[in-house]
Amino acid sequence: MGSDGHGHRDDGGPAGVVAMVGAGQLARMTHQAAVDYGVTLRVLAHGADDPAVVAGAEPVYGTATSLDDLTVLADGADVLTMDHELVPNDHLVALERSGHHVRPGPAAFRLSQDKLAARSVLEALGIEGLAVPAHAEVCRPKDVVAFAEAHGWPVVVKARGSAYDGRGVHVVTSPDAVAAVVPEEGGDIAWMVEEHVELAAEVAVVVARRSSGDMVAYPVVGTRQEDGMCVELVQPAPIPDELARGATGIATSVVEAVDATGIVAVELFVTADGTLLLNELAMRPHNSGHVTIEASETSQFHNHLRAVLGWPLGPTDQRSPAATVNVIGRSGGGDPRRRVADALGVPGAHVHLYGKGWRPGRKLGHVTVLAETTEDALERARVAARLLEEA
Repeated sequence: MGSDGHGHRDDGGPAGVVAMVGAGQLARMTHQAAVDYGVTLRVLAHGADDPAVVAGAEPVYGTATSLDDLTVLADGADVLTMDHELVPNDHLVALERSGHHVRPGPAAFRLSQDKLAARSVLEALGIEGLAVPAHAEVCRPKDVVAFAEAHGWPVVVKARGSAYDGRGVHVVTSPDAVAAVVPEEGGDIAWMVEEHVELAAEVAVVVARRSSGDMVAYPVVGTRQEDGMCVELVQPAPIPDELARGATGIATSVVEAVDATGIVAVELFVTADGTLLLNELAMRPHNSGHVTIEASETSQFHNHLRAVLGWPLGPTDQRSPAATVNVIGRSGGGDPRRRVADALGVPGAHVHLYGKGWRPGRKLGHVTVLAETTEDALERARVAARLLEEA
């Protein structure tokens, strides 16, 4: 049997089982890709109504904080991977020590779990072209004030982990506002602070890498955020070609340097003078890669499975300019399933719903459109997404 050196097949033999911690929309779309390859996706789920379970993934019910539940999930699987970061890194280390294949490995995955660790480790590696915003660890309000006095107000206070879709990210404008974010006595959340950067754009580079070192990158995506949540994206990103090449070079260098395996999304800030700054890493399928389902020769979900199993990676060539708009629960809105037919009436609209219950601010699905230009694609994707969000 052929192997990539880590005990799982890369010779095109029987596919086997991939275990994934989490059963949300990322696991759901990974399951849809797994069906194409005859792979069984086993997911760690909270309940039978989790999106991946509803779609047919094999469930193991439990929590990501339980090593026993994680062990049940991983036993008998070819590889263990993740659809979120909320799993104790020590548990991943324990699973590796007991002989399970964890992809990405715990050392790399930690950098997606702890923003401060990511900045510190990557700075120390001295990757060409990589810069990070000025930052510091903070434990009490006075630490934030001291940083701001050195770097200027406002500053951005971030939870080092467990922060996504804008949660745990606070722009603080004055000393009086700090205590509302960071308690005087510390608290349960580990915090960091960084300088507030005036942005010209936000971009992401999605990379797939096998543990053998083989790697492919998708064209750079331009993203737009509202309250810290990605609401829409276009591919290719509306930035100069030279800057796009720089972003891709930084992303692939980062993924190689930290020895990550699977899909890695490298999120970058673009400043007004064209400087690229690291924002954060996600070592799993990512919102910025949803566009690849229709726009790329190989979707991020197919390449994630290929990468963690050690299989040959698929091409990432882009079929045409494209845009993706997230479907978000809006105040006064309703279940998007009631408006699917309306959205499909928009020319070129590809609708993906996640099987999640409606609530305000929740990602319920996305729409992708391919067109002659990203502007046209974005306009039509917005129309379809708004139809889905209406009551």
